[in-house]
Amino acid sequence: MSEDTKMKLDRRRLLKAGAIAGAAIPAAGLLAACSDDGGSTSGGGSAEAPAADSPLYGSNATNMQGKTIDFAYSRIGGWPPSAAPTTQWADFQAYALENYGYTVNDITFVEAGFGELFQKVSPTLAAGSSEYNLMVVDSQWLGALSEPGWIVKADDVFAANPELDIEPFSSLVRDTYQVYPDGSGIRWGFPQMPDTQGVFMRKDMLEDPAEQAAFKAATGKDLPTTYEEYVEIEYSALVEIIDFFHRPDEEMFGTALMYSKEYDFFSCAYYPFAYSTGGKIWDPETSDVYGILNSDINAAAMEEFVGLMKYQPADAASFGIGSLLDLFNGGKCFSAWQWLAVGAFMGGADAVVKPDMVISIPLPKWDGKLIGAMGGQPWVINAFNNDDQMRVAIDVLKWWYTKDTQDKFIKNNGGLPWSKEGAANPEYLSVAHYVEPFLYMLEEGRSQDFWHLPEYAEMLAVQQEAFNGYASGTVASAKDALEYAAAKQQQILFNAGRTTTPPPENVDSLRL
Repeated sequence: MSEDTKMKLDRRRLLKAGAIAGAAIPAAGLLAACSDDGGSTSGGGSAEAPAADSPLYGSNATNMQGKTIDFAYSRIGGWPPSAAPTTQWADFQAYALENYGYTVNDITFVEAGFGELFQKVSPTLAAGSSEYNLMVVDSQWLGALSEPGWIVKADDVFAANPELDIEPFSSLVRDTYQVYPDGSGIRWGFPQMPDTQGVFMRKDMLEDPAEQAAFKAATGKDLPTTYEEYVEIEYSALVEIIDFFHRPDEEMFGTALMYSKEYDFFSCAYYPFAYSTGGKIWDPETSDVYGILNSDINAAAMEEFVGLMKYQPADAASFGIGSLLDLFNGGKCFSAWQWLAVGAFMGGADAVVKPDMVISIPLPKWDGKLIGAMGGQPWVINAFNNDDQMRVAIDVLKWWYTKDTQDKFIKNNGGLPWSKEGAANPEYLSVAHYVEPFLYMLEEGRSQDFWHLPEYAEMLAVQQEAFNGYASGTVASAKDALEYAAAKQQQILFNAGRTTTPPPENVDSLRL
């Protein structure tokens, strides 16, 4: 994997036979749709079935016969799971021709890192263009894409194609990748690549008899070596192990975490420390931030988080996903707090650390409590597609969620299961060591996403600069960093009309 690829890795992931439109595909072999007794449509997301000739049904046996179609999508630069549709596109071409009688050309795409991708895609949508028919996007963009009317409401698609309304493993899938506004039940996204957080460790070091004996002598405790021993580990116990393996004189650091101000690296790595110790970052009911983000609990959590830099190289304040890959794969750190969807790249055949030398676990607990941050991406459908493009977009989603396609995605292309059915599939569970901790963190209440508002980019930039400033030493204290971020974010949301609570009077005079 190239350096450019590694640095762009980001986190922050049926078919019912067209009963109305006359689609020709049988329902066998597809992911299971939601049950009739609730499922993911509760809370306001249901919709009336569209007119019988609506393109939201996708193609049928006659309406696309003999046509040749171009198709394009957006994807995350350097991120294999979002490139998988390209890799697997020949399968869709065969699917479309066999079942609907049309030819679809090789797929084209735009790609960039998360911040840059939004800047590439949004101007085309603002102009009413269908340049990108389907888009893999960050979950944080749902508000920015849906409020202007740029994307199709997923609930309308589900009304036409109930088989696409797949039962998720937990509500975290729906709340992260589908719903906007938060709590409304109104869905816009279709899960593409889910993601949660964990810790990767050197399994070979843990299993070394000499290390086990030395740890016992130093601490009087046995050194845990298995997933079962680590799944409920407390933060303090994990830090004790990190401390034991921290040997900077030997160029072996105890751990590595993300503190970079790029995109959301610092924020997402820090959030579990705050969430799990009782901190909150805002009130989603009132859209208030000030007085919530800048709490003593959050300040103590940030001090703890930044305090772990003592177990890391001197340039830790610049660390992002690629940095952790380099350090861990190069044999320079015992552990790394990383997105579990990166698991396929933690250890490699050409790296110092081989895949069989790695174990992954969920995040630790803080006095029995654990709430991690959510990553991953949904699909969204361009609302400006013409009828043929819209039918193909729906066909792509129907194909994408077939079991055969998901098998290839998860087994060969770095995907992770997010549906209730997929999470119970023993073949998926045995794909790699990081699938089990991923699903553990995807269970109810164990992770949460943050704001999906259209103002997310401005809010994120403010806090990334402030938070990273504390890590890099340009901001004096965690309290100062949080005060600045909270006041500025309150101003952003007040000016946008999201909250009726004004920011503090000194907000304009605050400086980092």
